[in-house]
Amino acid sequence: MGMPNKPPRKRKPRQLAVIDQHGCTGCEACIIVCPVDCIEVVPGPEHQDLLKVVEVDLDRCIGCTLCVQYCPWETIAMYDYDEGVAIAPELTLRSVVPGHQAKALQEA
Repeated sequence: MGMPNKPPRKRKPRQLAVIDQHGCTGCEACIIVCPVDCIEVVPGPEHQDLLKVVEVDLDRCIGCTLCVQYCPWETIAMYDYDEGVAIAPELTLRSVVPGHQAKALQEA
């Protein structure tokens, strides 16, 4: 699955970036530095430009840690692959695609 129009990565990384959307302000600092464009804005529930958060496409994350380094709110953490897959649903309030789950989450 994954986010639309983006091919999945070729091999599983050792770590995954997971965003705690409870603390995310939608500032998009992580989007700018992501080398594989795997972070997307998730619009607010009622108004698209209000209450935005971001989401990592776990199918495309390469575990580079750049998003963690540049997040001014410290809401992104790196987890070992299996732990990241397990914890991501707990920290995700909204997804880019309604009902979306990364392929990695479906396999867990």
